[in-house]
Amino acid sequence: MDAYDVLRHTAESEEPAVLATVIGVEGHAYRKSGAMMLLLVNGGKVGSISPGCLESDLSERVPIVLESGEPEIVHYNMKPEEDIVWGETVGCGGKLRILLEPVAGELRMTLREAYRHMEAGEAVRLVRRGAEPALCYALEAAGGNAAIGASSAGGDATESFYAVRLEPRPRLVMFGAGQDLDPIFAAAGRIGFRLAVADWRAGLLSADRFPGAELVSGTAAEIAAKLRLSSADYVIVCGHQLRKDREMLEMLLPIKPAYVGVMGSSSRIRL
Repeated sequence: MDAYDVLRHTAESEEPAVLATVIGVEGHAYRKSGAMMLLLVNGGKVGSISPGCLESDLSERVPIVLESGEPEIVHYNMKPEEDIVWGETVGCGGKLRILLEPVAGELRMTLREAYRHMEAGEAVRLVRRGAEPALCYALEAAGGNAAIGASSAGGDATESFYAVRLEPRPRLVMFGAGQDLDPIFAAAGRIGFRLAVADWRAGLLSADRFPGAELVSGTAAEIAAKLRLSSADYVIVCGHQLRKDREMLEMLLPIKPAYVGVMGSSSRIRL
């Protein structure tokens, strides 16, 4: 969820910050290539790229990067033989290459656009081209199985390009807006799902009751079409009306969502 939290903070705040992205890893490391964290001027952080080994050093670099207005790459050797240097034995390891970028101008606009795509449930690739300190940014559709990686075999990843695949949060679709849905909705939001609530009774669907959720009413077929249900979705059927629940389940069967749950007794579910 770190990438989403980073993007959301960037979209909602004008606060100066530095984006730290792991762009290279050798050996064991706490986070893999593509992990990102936002370093704030007040010492705050959004996300993480280590279990605490690097954050203090990275935070000290924030004013330098912001003053220069240019990205830089820093290298860390966290292998066990170097542990005496860092004084840490908390799960750090490996060699890491970290790209530090001031969040401003083109990068800020690109991150905000990426956030809009993720909120719409669309995966994108954040692409950096050029070589630091002169980087260009772009978003590309993340079709196929595009993975985090760099184009060049040697040197800094930014010499040619570095692309990070940004995945939207998984979506939980809840069919049936009875009162017993409220605690499920709240818990799912805390866990980090994107939320959608559907019901054949439009009067039960309100933004005040379900803040931030997609709200859709209609028949099972209309709901599936409006939400563009797919195999990536998680679905809970809790309409508590046998015919309506069955219609929704029949609509879901050919879609094969990642998860389908039905609220009710086992005997009722078999019906």
